[in-house]
Amino acid sequence: MTALNNDIYQRIVAAKVYIDENYQAPIDLDEISQQAFLSKFHFHRLFTRIYRRTPHQYVTRKRLEKARDLLAANKPVTEVCSEVGFESIGSFSTLFKKEIGFAPQYYRNMAWLKKQEQQAQPKVAIPHCFIEMHKLG
Repeated sequence: MTALNNDIYQRIVAAKVYIDENYQAPIDLDEISQQAFLSKFHFHRLFTRIYRRTPHQYVTRKRLEKARDLLAANKPVTEVCSEVGFESIGSFSTLFKKEIGFAPQYYRNMAWLKKQEQQAQPKVAIPHCFIEMHKLG
């Protein structure tokens, strides 16, 4: 493989930053590749080479990461779905379960229970070695 020149690399990074800032919007490959001033085919190839995932996979991963944060904050699933940029609750729920391993509602409930447990028993969330080292036990 040939090395990328700095200008091309900077343009790909700028497109990634654009995704990071606009993941919740309905963005497509044409729009993202325009941020890098490259054809969508060339952009797709370079982005995948640099980030080891396609732009679509990157957008999806970004949305799911944010969804996990919002669900852990006990937001309703339908609200999370639209806030992170999914068009339907069905596609969001199916993809979330496939990628994360749990249905969104189950993930939200488990995160809430874990938070309640940590508030009730803070030492549960602290590593045992830390408790021993600082004689908190």
